Amino acid sequence: MLELKDVDFVRDGKLLLGGVSLTVGEGERWALLGPNGAGKSTLLGLCGAIAHPTRGTVEILGRRLGTVDIRTLRESIGHVNPRHPLRSPLSIVDIVLTGLTGTIELMPRWQATPAQRARALELIDLLGISALASSSWTTLSQGERGRALIARALISDPSLLLLDEPSTGLDVAAREQLLETLDQINASHPHLAWVLVTHHLEELPTCTTHAALLHEGRVLAAGPAYDVLTTDLVSQAFNHPIHITHQSGRWTATAQPGTRPH
Repeated sequence: MLELKDVDFVRDGKLLLGGVSLTVGEGERWALLGPNGAGKSTLLGLCGAIAHPTRGTVEILGRRLGTVDIRTLRESIGHVNPRHPLRSPLSIVDIVLTGLTGTIELMPRWQATPAQRARALELIDLLGISALASSSWTTLSQGERGRALIARALISDPSLLLLDEPSTGLDVAAREQLLETLDQINASHPHLAWVLVTHHLEELPTCTTHAALLHEGRVLAAGPAYDVLTTDLVSQAFNHPIHITHQSGRWTATAQPGTRPH
């Protein structure tokens, strides 16, 4: 689904990513974690064909950046950004349909087919917001917006889903509803691969299979989540002693006194 080899990314003379290699397979659900400035958003931009590497190679769904039509490639990638810049009062149905055109607003003279509209309603129901299908974007809570954006990302039947801090701005109840939704999506789309960016281990769904820790633009560790999300490695990534527990499929991180990591 996704393969980065020895990737460097330089912007304005500053190295934001250095020597990054990462492979995401079909059906794997990756968490990408690290402190502010570690390079998470930059890496996600490469995964979404939004940016190109300065050095190294990025292959998305078997196609290498720099050798393919970016617009066509992006049609196979679902991207969920809670800072979605929509300003007009589109209904949830119309918001989901914009996922078919890859636009923020509805395209002039573009008309959804009955089958496409039916698919939008199916996804809205799957995400648990069918009662709000006709509601305006401007009236939705942050949690409702997040679920609408996930439905929008799924309507093109992507092979790869990218979630950029989807819990941003959510209270505890809305966060838990979102995580339950992600577990439901895993059950209904078992072959879908995804990469979820977050600062907080508590925001990982139980279906998370793999994790990568970024530190100062480099991958500190990557692999099965249970092997990567450990007290030692997370403490190194965040440069602070953090105790990690894993219970009932969920991770918890708590600061602990002690010697700072090497």
